Amino acid sequence: MALSDIVMLMLCGSISGFLAGLLGIGGGMILVPFMIVVFNHLGFKQDLIVHMAIATGMATILFTSVSAIWAHYKHRSIDWKLVIALSPGLIIGGLIGGSKIFEALKTSWLSLFFAFFIVYSSLQMFLNTKPKPGRNLPGPLGLFSFGALAGGLASIFGAGGAFITVPFLLWCNVRPHVAMASSSGLGFPIAASATIGYIYGSWGDPGLPPGSLGFVYLPALVCIAAVSIVTAPFGARLARKLDVAQLKKVFSIVLFSIAAFMLNESRKAFGF
Repeated sequence: MALSDIVMLMLCGSISGFLAGLLGIGGGMILVPFMIVVFNHLGFKQDLIVHMAIATGMATILFTSVSAIWAHYKHRSIDWKLVIALSPGLIIGGLIGGSKIFEALKTSWLSLFFAFFIVYSSLQMFLNTKPKPGRNLPGPLGLFSFGALAGGLASIFGAGGAFITVPFLLWCNVRPHVAMASSSGLGFPIAASATIGYIYGSWGDPGLPPGSLGFVYLPALVCIAAVSIVTAPFGARLARKLDVAQLKKVFSIVLFSIAAFMLNESRKAFGF
């Protein structure tokens, strides 16, 4: 990679890590368009670039989630029983979604689905929607089923899962700060299983560039992770001092821009 590519990735990594700590998001979605630009500059195959960007972005959550988990652990706000109950389904869903489904999706459709998910996420943040508590947590089978669905969706969209798990937990009468903290705890199993799925599903693809571990491009992962784990704690500390609801509205506008970028990528892949 050229120095300019490394600088761009490290800058994006520092921003994504900071936002992961500040707003409780994985940061992978922010990285995708920038990695697409870098991977285009590096001359990667067009039908692999979006897959590699999403997979590498998800792999970075392995590192940012550890920082977030540690921050919440110190405040004893994670419901570990809930994390343990949801994790098996999340892992199964992440493995299946990250391997079979993710690998089968063409660039055009993957970009389109990613853009729609970004629009949904940005609207959720802008409106600061909080579902009204409607019931208690389901039993083991219900938690496993939801976990499998959430893990599958998160692996396809390259998201840490908070956009899916937090509304569900709030709806099930879990206290808001526990729901957010526990979703941070769930970010690691989602990211780990999805990353394994990405690697397994694309293993041996002759079109992948040197330095790739399946769809995960290791040089980009190293550049991003090296700085994101440093900036995530700063975001977490600042979150306790600022009006995060207002920040989410501002950030939602950034997500709309990312959605527009991905829609254009989908358009090009469809040949319009």
